[in-house]
Amino acid sequence: MRGALPRKKIRDEVAERIKQFIVAGHLAPGDKLPNESELAESFGVSRLSVREATKALEFLGIVESKTGVGLAVGQIDLSRMTDHLGFHPALHSVDPLELIDSRVIIETGVLPHVAMRMAANPEIHKTLQAIVDEFGAARDLSTFIELDIKFHRALLEASGLSPLIAFGDLLQVFFQRFRDSIRRAEWKQGMETHQHILDLLRKQETQSAIAELRTHIESHKARIKSK
Repeated sequence: MRGALPRKKIRDEVAERIKQFIVAGHLAPGDKLPNESELAESFGVSRLSVREATKALEFLGIVESKTGVGLAVGQIDLSRMTDHLGFHPALHSVDPLELIDSRVIIETGVLPHVAMRMAANPEIHKTLQAIVDEFGAARDLSTFIELDIKFHRALLEASGLSPLIAFGDLLQVFFQRFRDSIRRAEWKQGMETHQHILDLLRKQETQSAIAELRTHIESHKARIKSK
């Protein structure tokens, strides 16, 4: 842990050293960390720099500070992290084709897990089917988009893969970027596509479901080019 740090971006460097310390020590959530004074001495920085670093790490849940206890390893809060990233200006400037391809990779990648868990738990199909049934009552764009987000997020949740569930909140960025594209799309066709994907998963025809979902998401590419 010892070694003086350059003055440039001291807070970020300290935060990185703390993360390395946690990994190197195989520390688990709840394990106690050195106090601010000990960290400051080890890194050759001020307590203020350590405090700024730990505050940044607390935001993500990597570190937690409790009165009378001190610093300890926290539990990473992926939902908070993705909520913060979801509205970061940098994401909104991402090339639209890259955003579409990223979504294809994430969503089609979870379908084998969804199909496997659906076979073991019929309630998963019921939950997804209930969302698809709601599309019939959609009368405006906002409602349609909300249901679309709800369905695709539920697909990720059905996979049981916690990290990807959290990253699924970034879907909101996708839908905000492609509101005009969705407006021109046939709502009925969108509802039928969701139903078809769900039916294929229920029948354990996973590869066909993957192909259908890929086509569904990539349809936005054609609409972008037609602008």
